[in-house]
Amino acid sequence: MRVADTPPTGREAGPARAARLPGLDALRGLALLLVMLNHAHPGVFGAGGMLGVTLFFTLSGFLITGLLLRDLERAGGVHYGGFFLARLLRLLPPLLLVLAGYAVVEGVVEHGEGRALVGDTLLTGLTYTMNLPFVPHGSGSMYHLWTLATEEQFYLVWPLVLALAWRRRAVGRVIVTGIALALLACAATLVYQGAESARVYALPTSWASALLIGCGLRAAQDRVTALLPTAPRARLLLGGALVALLLAGAVLPAQGDHPWTYLITLPVVAAGSGVLVLLAWTAGPALGTHPAIRLFARLGTISYAAYLWNLPIQSWIGDPRTLLGGVIGAALTIAAATASWWLVERPAARLRRRLTARAAAPSPAA
Repeated sequence: MRVADTPPTGREAGPARAARLPGLDALRGLALLLVMLNHAHPGVFGAGGMLGVTLFFTLSGFLITGLLLRDLERAGGVHYGGFFLARLLRLLPPLLLVLAGYAVVEGVVEHGEGRALVGDTLLTGLTYTMNLPFVPHGSGSMYHLWTLATEEQFYLVWPLVLALAWRRRAVGRVIVTGIALALLACAATLVYQGAESARVYALPTSWASALLIGCGLRAAQDRVTALLPTAPRARLLLGGALVALLLAGAVLPAQGDHPWTYLITLPVVAAGSGVLVLLAWTAGPALGTHPAIRLFARLGTISYAAYLWNLPIQSWIGDPRTLLGGVIGAALTIAAATASWWLVERPAARLRRRLTARAAAPSPAA
């Protein structure tokens, strides 16, 4: 289905910017660090996974909504084919690589949970259904793919919903209503599970509010940005304080078995993450001058592949849950993610740019 003449190009919406903003890459790196700390030692960094995933989802909702709004403002519609093709070329090659590695390690070598679970794991990983109940999820080393499933299920419907809301000048109302409905649906799952609240952790209804908060912050970017400090020093202090809160919160115990985690804590963390995203977005390339930002930005550049590889690697080395085990797991993760970046992500990005440029070129008839 196509309702536009200009497809997404892979660049963030907004004024003329570099293809990648160092502040946003640094936030990806921060989110990855929080997740990796949790994978390495959940007994110490119990809440790190939830905080990192919330930051990832909020940033994703912000950026994808920017791409879609740009198309709507330029062409009056969304190029659905171009949008999904760009996402396919961005997400699938690294996923196929890590699934191939998993199939070799646990299917051929039979290390880890063994060959019996390979079929279920590959099926749920490739169909983005790892987060659905009553579906065999396969190996625990790949269970983190529930986050990819949640995100892709959301983006199957969000472009169409946003386009309809934009035409009716009701984007804000739709997003607010969506957040309320997401929280109500989450509350319904919590009531259904009763005392076993942790069982709703990976459900899409538990995380839709974080994605929608990111979407809403992009849609209301100008109004929210006007509420933030204007002085550079004050903005830096605010951003530093929010980062410090995320890092400090990572050492809290895991909160997945508490209902208020999903109904209160997660939306609050998403809102704070959204402020960080706005600060990084409006700062532009200038943030790249800070050494700490550059360091986290390098990690953020390979964050997608690193996220895919970290949990299985941590599991395959014996899940030692020690400082040394975490360091070894992190080193192997970065090595695997760097290889993924050069072997599949950069070639796929070049192909994606060629295809989107070709789709955006005016035809002779036009």
